[in-house]
Amino acid sequence: MLAIALDPDLLHIIALSMFVSVAATLSAAVVGLPLGAILAVMRFPGRQPVIVVANALLGLPPVVVGLALYLLLSYSGPFGVLNLLFTPTAMILAQFLLALPIVTALSHRGMASVWRRYGDDLLALGFHRAQALRHVIAIGRIEALTATLAGFGRTISEVGAILIVGGNIAGSTRTMTTAITLETSEGHFARALALGVVLIVISLAVSAVAFFLSGQRRRDDSHPEGP
Repeated sequence: MLAIALDPDLLHIIALSMFVSVAATLSAAVVGLPLGAILAVMRFPGRQPVIVVANALLGLPPVVVGLALYLLLSYSGPFGVLNLLFTPTAMILAQFLLALPIVTALSHRGMASVWRRYGDDLLALGFHRAQALRHVIAIGRIEALTATLAGFGRTISEVGAILIVGGNIAGSTRTMTTAITLETSEGHFARALALGVVLIVISLAVSAVAFFLSGQRRRDDSHPEGP
């Protein structure tokens, strides 16, 4: 099992999986965290529908995302000229679209809780709602990190969308989840199990960190401090 785990091909698959998932998650965080804070703090026309859509897309089917991207990025599609289909970039884009609703919805819930606790104080200090956004995000950094970790949990375990737009090409777009599917179908169970163990360890680590952060927030809530 150790020899299999140290196989250069498997190490490349693990590295590519981490690169794609981390890049997609960070991209979703850059967009989703500020959007979640804006939805929690600001008041503007169409705000409620955006909140509803973000929460409704939490269960967005990956294969639908993959199919939509495939049609857009294929050579006959509107973005075919970019030649992104069957590349890691297309996979990052697919995972970004899957993680974005998660990061947005969870950060909105977390920042809304922060705003309920500290919003009146920030307004009393003379901040406008737009000016208070930065402080809300800073105070809710644990909620922001938890939302980001939830997005990473979605991306690292994704298979349907990246299989469609990535093609599962050896040495190019093969990730842990798509490799497990392939190795299992070919009867290479030892390789599939080795990748499965790595994937489980990563998933458990992410869940453990998220659980720790939730506990930390509960402890902070039981001993509130000023903003």
